[in-house]
Amino acid sequence: MSQFRVEKRRVEAELTLSSGERLKGCFFLSTSSATHPGSERVVDLLNSEQGFFPFETPPSVAAVMVNRRHLVVARLVGAAEEARLASGYDVATVRHVSVKLSNRAELRGTVRVYLPEGRDRLSDYARSTSELFRYLESPDGTFVVNVDHIVQLSDLPEAPA
Repeated sequence: MSQFRVEKRRVEAELTLSSGERLKGCFFLSTSSATHPGSERVVDLLNSEQGFFPFETPPSVAAVMVNRRHLVVARLVGAAEEARLASGYDVATVRHVSVKLSNRAELRGTVRVYLPEGRDRLSDYARSTSELFRYLESPDGTFVVNVDHIVQLSDLPEAPA
């Protein structure tokens, strides 16, 4: 084995592309992160740079290259806890939202607003330019949404306790 080999782990996901195509497969993530303790997360990979990222799709043995700009949403499979690993997750403001996407799909769930009190409204979340890809958690799973494909974002009444 090469001394330059970087150990990767796979995270299963279903991607929805701007073309309408859906891809099932795996992201390749590092076992460590340069920006926070622990392993690299899907949002880390997607927000790290522009252009293409590798995505393994069965039954091929090679990865396809997917253009980030054309990724509308990724539904994480078996990695629902990933959003909870973010620093400040437990103290971030929770917003119950409806998200209408450029492909006419609608997601309903919760987003976490990692902004100071008083600047933690949904409008502040929407205007934030800190990350292009953000988590949305719902009973249907954990999603990573490309904000460039959000057409409409609205607050919903709080979910029942």
